[in-house]
Amino acid sequence: MSIFRHRPLGLPALVLLVATAGCSTADDSAAAAVPSPGAEATGLCRNLDRALPSEVDGQDRRDPAPASALTAGWGDPAIILRCGVERPAEMNDEDADGVEVDGVGWLLQKQRDGSFRFTTTLRKAYVEVTIPAARVENGMAPLVDLAPAVKKAIPEGIAD
Repeated sequence: MSIFRHRPLGLPALVLLVATAGCSTADDSAAAAVPSPGAEATGLCRNLDRALPSEVDGQDRRDPAPASALTAGWGDPAIILRCGVERPAEMNDEDADGVEVDGVGWLLQKQRDGSFRFTTTLRKAYVEVTIPAARVENGMAPLVDLAPAVKKAIPEGIAD
């Protein structure tokens, strides 16, 4: 198994985050595919759902459809959290970009549409947060808001 390296997010990456804030299509309804983790991860994800903040990056919680304790959302366009996702294959890449935000490690993946997807590393369940292109102007602020809940509900370790 490859070791995932965390690299501090420097000024170039933050500039990239700000630069990609430009274009995105507006969508009035958020939707998210509900993950299907095993029993242990499902229990951890339910604990996370109870610990999540009502506001992230200054946006009120507006959960996506279909309703599930494994998904959450904030704002419009929505910042989407999915808990219990599969381990991304990119975690096997020693050169994959990673950040650590308030004690929680995240794999960083820029998407074709300008959005960013972050997936927790070294936790007993994988938590994925997608920040839409129209909301990346605040950089890591959503992860700062989510880190306390992740640390509280999802213990450190390796997910099965």
